[in-house]
Amino acid sequence: MATVTSFEALCKPSRIELRQFTELFRPLYERSSEEARRQAVAALSRVRTLPQAVCSFIGAQPINIAALFLSQSPAISDRTLIDIARSQGRAHAHAIATRANLSPIVVDALAALHDGSSYRRAEPAEPASQPAANALPLQTAPAASAGPAVLEPPAAEPEQERAENDAREMARLAREEALRNELRQLAAALPSDEPYQAVLLRAADEVQIALFVRFARARQMGLFARVLTDALDASPALSERILLDISGHQLATTLIALGCRPGDIRPILTAIYPHLAQIENGRNRAFNLVQSLDPADCVTRVIAWRRADIYTRTGRYEDVEADMAEQARAAAGNGNATLAAKRSARG
Repeated sequence: MATVTSFEALCKPSRIELRQFTELFRPLYERSSEEARRQAVAALSRVRTLPQAVCSFIGAQPINIAALFLSQSPAISDRTLIDIARSQGRAHAHAIATRANLSPIVVDALAALHDGSSYRRAEPAEPASQPAANALPLQTAPAASAGPAVLEPPAAEPEQERAENDAREMARLAREEALRNELRQLAAALPSDEPYQAVLLRAADEVQIALFVRFARARQMGLFARVLTDALDASPALSERILLDISGHQLATTLIALGCRPGDIRPILTAIYPHLAQIENGRNRAFNLVQSLDPADCVTRVIAWRRADIYTRTGRYEDVEADMAEQARAAAGNGNATLAAKRSARG
């Protein structure tokens, strides 16, 4: 039923899909229960496009299963209906005769069978010819009806056309797959965007901020530098260079870019650089330094430092000056400046 349902969902199945369904349907049908067979045939009775091999197989099933399909399926061709009526007997022929849209060719073929007179539907009976029609045995029906003789010759053309279409379809799929492989190879050969993506900063989390404060107060500069390296996702060399700026300007810029609260930045600066604890104009120098820095500008500067750090490690060069506008957009989208402002408002 899963196979039938998936096939039923196809609006316009391709020739390859029709062929695959033909190969799958019979073995699955034979391994199914009686109820599953009934459900599958009932579902296929509504499908407008089916392989004629499947139609012939279903039409040859016992009449209690095939009746619905023979009387309603829009997918059965006239030739298949005629073949089923001749090979399966009276019950199958009667089910075919109940179809609402029988073509004249099928009507004539049914009329050539033993009880064909009942299939002529309101056509006036001809007394002289009726007994002759009824007297024809099944073996002589092909000679009495011109229907099969007319249908046989064109049958080779659809088969040949179908084979040619399948060959063209396979060639088209092969060309598409070759093109996909070529595009994959071209994409693999393109330079990676990783260096640029790596410069987008992420805000420091609460654990990292707490470690900054703890290691700064304990003067454990090795551990402080390690946490700073992790927060920047950079090399230890960049963290060391930031800490070696005894003015504290670079560390203040970095902490603001990472979204730290000013209330946490000031004690960190005064613990690492004691001279920033000196009072100027009623405030310590650390307070004045943090107040003088713009958060968005800090993010942009740290991005530039990280780009230089990437170049030092990998040899991949990014022109910081020429790409300043892109850095500004990255800084605006980073959200660290906004996070710093929110944390500042909370204290």
